[in-house]
Amino acid sequence: MKRNKYIYFIFAACILAASCKKYLNVVPTELVTQQAVFSNIQNAESAWAHLYASLNSGDVQFIHGGGTVLGACTDECKNHWENVPELAFNSGAWNATNNALDIWTGAYQYIRSANIFLANIDQTPLPASRLDYYQPRIPLYKAEARFLRANQYFELFRRYGAVPLINTALTTTDPSATKITRNSVDDVVKYITSECDEIATILPLSYASGSSDYGRITKGAALALKARTLLYAASPLFNGNTMYASIKNADGTQLFSQTYDNNKWLLAANAAKAVLDLNTYSLSNPNHSNPVDNYAQLFFTRNYDETILPLIIGGNRDFEGTFMPNGRDSKAVNGNGKMSVFQDLVDAYEMNNGRPITDQQSGYQTTGFWNGTLWDGVANTSVSNISNTYKNRDPRFYATIFFQYGVWNYANNSRPLKFAWFGNNGGACDGWPKPGTNCETGYNWRKWADPTVNLKGGGNANRNFPLIRLAEIYLIYAEAMNEYLSAPTSDVYNAVNAVRNRVSMPGLPIIAADNTKEGMRKRIQNEKRVEFAFENQRFWDVRRWMIAKTTDNGDMHGLNARPTPAELSSTGLDPNSEEAGVAVFYKVVVDQQRVFLDRHYLMPIPQTEINIDPDLIQNYGW
Repeated sequence: MKRNKYIYFIFAACILAASCKKYLNVVPTELVTQQAVFSNIQNAESAWAHLYASLNSGDVQFIHGGGTVLGACTDECKNHWENVPELAFNSGAWNATNNALDIWTGAYQYIRSANIFLANIDQTPLPASRLDYYQPRIPLYKAEARFLRANQYFELFRRYGAVPLINTALTTTDPSATKITRNSVDDVVKYITSECDEIATILPLSYASGSSDYGRITKGAALALKARTLLYAASPLFNGNTMYASIKNADGTQLFSQTYDNNKWLLAANAAKAVLDLNTYSLSNPNHSNPVDNYAQLFFTRNYDETILPLIIGGNRDFEGTFMPNGRDSKAVNGNGKMSVFQDLVDAYEMNNGRPITDQQSGYQTTGFWNGTLWDGVANTSVSNISNTYKNRDPRFYATIFFQYGVWNYANNSRPLKFAWFGNNGGACDGWPKPGTNCETGYNWRKWADPTVNLKGGGNANRNFPLIRLAEIYLIYAEAMNEYLSAPTSDVYNAVNAVRNRVSMPGLPIIAADNTKEGMRKRIQNEKRVEFAFENQRFWDVRRWMIAKTTDNGDMHGLNARPTPAELSSTGLDPNSEEAGVAVFYKVVVDQQRVFLDRHYLMPIPQTEINIDPDLIQNYGW
């Protein structure tokens, strides 16, 4: 059986008929649908495969060029296209009726589908001639369904905190169907982690890379989900957060623990260590002599070494067409440059000596230019007039962000990229002078881009999306151990350094602050930021760390890619020339103002659900 035959199969009768209803509303014809589905093992397999579609959530739709981009709801970047959902989110103009990132209904539909599958699969008749094939597979199908259900609960947990645990398929005649209450955070975490523990004993350690079964849930994925869940549970948002003291069920049940428990960090560290101890995964190292390419390849190839939980994606050029720079001259990439990357992210990348740019011994310069070579995605290429601010930085910077006069090999053309104002550019500018639709900050995404894709010709990217990868497990272990201990030890440093070594960054500790718990906390948080830029991690991290009122509130910055006519004229150069634009470009300016309030740390339960079930207590501030 080939997995891709089933994995995106749209369940014809929609198990579960719930796809067009709220999660508690079940149409009577569902009973007939269930009987038809589970009277045939092939139909039942399609029901199992349908559950895998839950991994292809809105969070990853950016890889297809769509969806609400989480990175654009953080201090990573801005979606500068017109009338996009991120704008309302970033201005604080969203609520329980118009949350573009809400998943409540969809998640419970998948949970319901899993419940129905688990309740019926054992009664599905098996062909006598295929017993040897199906009997060992059914326990795996059940374990995978339980994982996918637990993963949906995790997604609900990190959005809403305490949520109802519903693990039977309620019917419309069930009097409890509209009297569901929220389970406490501790109960939800216990449920997810206990499910992971149980199914880890059933699931295989791995599937052969490239096989038709690759991409199915493994023991490593179950243990990794456990580690991720426990890390969130130990984090400030959920561990003794007194801001949520008043959030209780009608019977007085406290939904958010009010007592800080340092041991929760140890549980998270031990869970991460269990994944590392499997010795099944390794950090991707396809080109260790070239740290830029060594990191970059992870995001435009089908990696089988580091990825613990992949989302299988067919060959396409959706990402390249949407996010690549949008110059239109004969040597330009010809993309649509959807994202403007903030200076705030650029400044997070350390120097290649391991020191933050704010450190006086880092060697960071804010003036002057340099000539040399840069990796253009295919080869080292000569460059000139590169700002010294981009000299000798963490290799991940070069693999992640396009910047002024950096290079990209496009159809065997390696043209310098141009984001500074260039009025009479004839398509030679990668930030067209059209306010509201093009690059505003002087930076575009580079990460995920495949250098073999030719947007003017042929070629598709062949990549999977790493929903969980090994580098995250190393950083979970480092963070959890650092928080559990009074000061960092070699275990903490070694875990972080494993990730840094892949890109030839110096090992920690380097500066004096690295020897303290607080200093190492900042290091780990920054390591997570740059290692996982544009991978949907930052959005959740700043919330669970409870630093979003600092990081995602107030001014977001870029370079002066949209200068005033007066600024251009003051150069004494032709105000429409490339030279004039460059002369006023390297000035940090405010690009956007963001609003983040205390209530935004958790999402509101949709008002439609509270209208159906008044026993659902709303989250803080909503």
